Amino acid sequence: MTEEASHPLLRLAYKMDGLIDIVGRFSSWLALAIVALVATNVILRYVASIGSVWSQELEWHLLATLILFGMSYAMLRGEHIRVDVFYANYSPNMQRAVNCIGALLTISVALIFVWVSLHYVEQSYVIDETSPDPDGIPHRWILKSFITIGFFLLALQSTAELIKALILPLKKQPTPHV
Repeated sequence: MTEEASHPLLRLAYKMDGLIDIVGRFSSWLALAIVALVATNVILRYVASIGSVWSQELEWHLLATLILFGMSYAMLRGEHIRVDVFYANYSPNMQRAVNCIGALLTISVALIFVWVSLHYVEQSYVIDETSPDPDGIPHRWILKSFITIGFFLLALQSTAELIKALILPLKKQPTPHV
């Protein structure tokens, strides 16, 4: 085990990475579910003239969940938004600074979303909010709780990225998209 890998914070960061990887791989299957659901809805609507508000709302709910859980997975994989054209030309020290500042800003914004969404979810739960549409999906608080969970996972992954940026030795970061 290398000296860096034995650092307790780095081990914690790798455990965070592992959790996000599991969540991301699981949530990536939502894309297949969305495609199957949309295809089924289209076929039923245009071939059999059968439509369902519930299944159409489920499309949006699954998409929102995919996006909320996919944010942290994208960051883990290095697929998050960054201007790689500039980043690729930065020195390792500048790349580290960009990574640290980006992680700190992301953690801040994600934790604000977590904090604000807690009341939003609680309010929805207390009134047992349902869809305003007839035959829509009940228990909207479940979907709204994914906002809190998604941004918590983003803060968690950003923390892991910050730890790695601070502890791992400086090296030119690969930029596969340039």
